[in-house]
Amino acid sequence: MSNPSPIGLSGPGVQPVFADTDDVTTRLAATGYLADTPTSTAVFLGDRLGKPLLVEGPAGVGKTELARAIATTTAAELVRLQCYEGIDEARALYEWNHAKQILHIQSTGQRGWDETKADIFSEEFLLPRPLLRAISRTEPTVLLIDEVDKADVDVEGLLLEVLSDFAVTIPEMGTVVATRRPIVLLTSNATRELSEALKRRCLYLYIDFPDAERERAILASRVPGLPESLAKEMVRIIGVLRTLDLRKKPSVAETIDWGNTLLALGIGEQPRARLDDDLLSRTLGVVLKHRPDLATAAAELKLDR
Repeated sequence: MSNPSPIGLSGPGVQPVFADTDDVTTRLAATGYLADTPTSTAVFLGDRLGKPLLVEGPAGVGKTELARAIATTTAAELVRLQCYEGIDEARALYEWNHAKQILHIQSTGQRGWDETKADIFSEEFLLPRPLLRAISRTEPTVLLIDEVDKADVDVEGLLLEVLSDFAVTIPEMGTVVATRRPIVLLTSNATRELSEALKRRCLYLYIDFPDAERERAILASRVPGLPESLAKEMVRIIGVLRTLDLRKKPSVAETIDWGNTLLALGIGEQPRARLDDDLLSRTLGVVLKHRPDLATAAAELKLDR
């Protein structure tokens, strides 16, 4: 049997899209994502060097949103691989459409195996999953490998192979080599330690909860109808909650949800609107999602729940 010929022949090309870190900051801000200097620098270097960017931090601080913002500002397609316990190569890379292959064999009658194999192991019967789809694209692409820490260690080995050469070998067909390297972001909530081998292949960025000033700016951007005085009080309370021993500390996403909740209740339209004890008690479930956390917060804020 002859060796399979490669589907892609040229090496993966790096085509930077950002001019400098200020360009990153400005363009991300236009999408509503307010990046700080470390974030803009990491995104710029990942783009310029053609290296994957590993983004760690608590849930809800904007790691996934960063990938969406990059895709939006670069007019790229966002290809997302959502990791979970038990995800395997077939779900991450590719698999064959076995039902269609069987139907094709039945419909073509008696033929030699070599001829049949050439037919059924072709692109017509291939089901590309996120990794293969991102590598195969010739248009601008952002590949998001989300919550990589939830995947099994075996999946890290697959990612090492794919992200090292930006190539995928399909034994029945050949090697798919990226002609245009995607911008790659891996996100992690740090629920387990990733391998050193995977980390070596990536640039690293840690996104923590923002300081009060930046969080108020994020609220002003995402919930523009919220009065500044109310936003200031919300951010102060969120800051207090994050100092408590909670099962799940409130994220930026939940701060934004809280702001939208207050507007939906008509609070933002009231003159001198404020967060009194009654309003806090009614809406704290938007921010905290576990009963023990609600009890802890109520005690700290001296609410009669």
